[in-house]
Amino acid sequence: DEFISSPPRKTVRFGGTLTEILLKYEKGDTTDFELLKHQLSDPDIKDAQIINWLHEFRASVAYLTKELEQLVNILLKLPWLRRSREVVEEYLGFLGNLVSAQTVHLRPCLRMIVSQFVPPRITIREDDVDISDSDDDDENISENFDTCHRALQTVARYVPSTPQFLMPILVEFFPFINKSERTLECYVHNLLRVTVYLPTLRLQILELIIEKLLKLDVSTPQQDIEDAEETANNCANEEKSTEEGLFDMEEDEDSKGNKAVSPSNERMAHPLAERLDILMTILFSYIKDVCHVDGKLDISNTKDLYRDLVSVFDKLILPTHASCHVQYFMFYICSFKLGLAEAFLDHLWKKLQDPNNPSVIRQTAGSYIGSFLARAKFIPVVTVKACLDLLVNWLHKYIDNQDAGVNAYCDVALHGPFYSTCQAVFYTLVFRHKQLLDGNLRKGLAYLQSLNFERIVMCQLNPLKICIPSVVNLFAAITRKYQLVFCYTIIERNNRQFIPVVRSGTGGDLVQTCTNPLDSFFPFDPYILKRSKKTIDPMYQFWEELSAEDLENLKKPIKKGTSEDEDDDFLKGETPQNDGVVEIAPNSYESNTRSPVSSIGSPADCYVPYPP
Repeated sequence: DEFISSPPRKTVRFGGTLTEILLKYEKGDTTDFELLKHQLSDPDIKDAQIINWLHEFRASVAYLTKELEQLVNILLKLPWLRRSREVVEEYLGFLGNLVSAQTVHLRPCLRMIVSQFVPPRITIREDDVDISDSDDDDENISENFDTCHRALQTVARYVPSTPQFLMPILVEFFPFINKSERTLECYVHNLLRVTVYLPTLRLQILELIIEKLLKLDVSTPQQDIEDAEETANNCANEEKSTEEGLFDMEEDEDSKGNKAVSPSNERMAHPLAERLDILMTILFSYIKDVCHVDGKLDISNTKDLYRDLVSVFDKLILPTHASCHVQYFMFYICSFKLGLAEAFLDHLWKKLQDPNNPSVIRQTAGSYIGSFLARAKFIPVVTVKACLDLLVNWLHKYIDNQDAGVNAYCDVALHGPFYSTCQAVFYTLVFRHKQLLDGNLRKGLAYLQSLNFERIVMCQLNPLKICIPSVVNLFAAITRKYQLVFCYTIIERNNRQFIPVVRSGTGGDLVQTCTNPLDSFFPFDPYILKRSKKTIDPMYQFWEELSAEDLENLKKPIKKGTSEDEDDDFLKGETPQNDGVVEIAPNSYESNTRSPVSSIGSPADCYVPYPP
């Protein structure tokens, strides 16, 4: 009875078999062929119909030549992803048969799969006007992505040359940065999944992703992000103060005790910064997952990924001026093992000392060395010393070579790498001097004296005139305290010789003082994207705010012959802790390192008064 009462599966179709229809089409009879296209294009097509058609197409792929490209395109537009499991399996089988028999259709198949790497869009029309165009909150979205990757793996299995045809399509389909966060997030996540089963594409995919992240990064200067956050906080405080007057105080107290941290607190106020934050979080997660197997660091995987990332760093990051966040992928992978951090420093050192490299690349490499040594908590003092020895020895050799030459005068254009290296050394000493002197004061001082800072500071190239003032001031205070070199006479002489720069513009002449003639920046300045900074903060050395007592101590020199057992408040003080970002860090932003053309005023430097 049940069998008799249940209706048969609806598989109504017109015309003969598929082979017959295609043969008729070849002879010029297009009636059944047009009917076939119409049936396949029907938006209400049933699962059973799709399965039947696909089954016939799988047996007839030999007929699907270049001339039937239009029919193949209709098949590739079938809504197969959001159908039953039987439809999905039949479609995957059809794709495999199609690309293995007719490779001419490889590109359209790849384009169809990659187009599914983002959530579908739903458009609501009202009176022929689109009133909504938002991401479809499909609960099966993750399962759909899994199926897409199965499809891509199926095609790659049948056509070994798939990777070289796939890469241009991945580039073409990359969403614009003004697309929704969800769209960008899904696409980048799916690109990184492709690298797992098509490893030959990993380097190119990482290049593509990091290039897009870099565009986002340089489009959102740190000042703009901080301004947007401040504005949002002010608006939130105003709303909160308005609401507090509307509710009972006791209710407010109860709610304060039970209030959980709102996810909205993690959102960046600046829309492009929000996108960058999400994508950096994905990139960090990918790096961690590739390098760790079952929770343990896999040395082989990590080395391979490190090589790819260094290659991307050289090609994209190093030539880009003043990016704020993207370069932290190198900071993060280097934190996994000291050997990686040392390899990265060695790589930068080779860039810096190679005279065949462009001067701007050598200067940037110097900035990276100084910032990395200063900010990476995972780099021990012994490595800092080894790097300082290399850098300082190179500076002394450079001075030796210049002393007898005709170019022994202060000029950024001639000696850019020298000044960049000086700044890296000064900056590292400012951050690391307490650790360098910790434990054994006499031994530490002997080491710092052996670096012979006096010769570097006093040389005719005059690095104190070129380096960023906030770094110079702190370096001068620290070296004076430990009687390593007295910089203030030179600083005062440089200040007297400092000539303001007159720039002509549309608004008339503007007189500016260039406080950063090197146009340098510290690439590992504080990371301010809310979500992804949680990955960086535990391994990051924040600058410790100098108290009034510290400033006083900086003005008191240590007496000759002080033993390591004697108390010294400044020396015995804690090393910088990651308690938070402080206002007077000697970083590039605080020191007005943007090009003088685009800068309007400079924040106050950390200033240690000259001794009387």
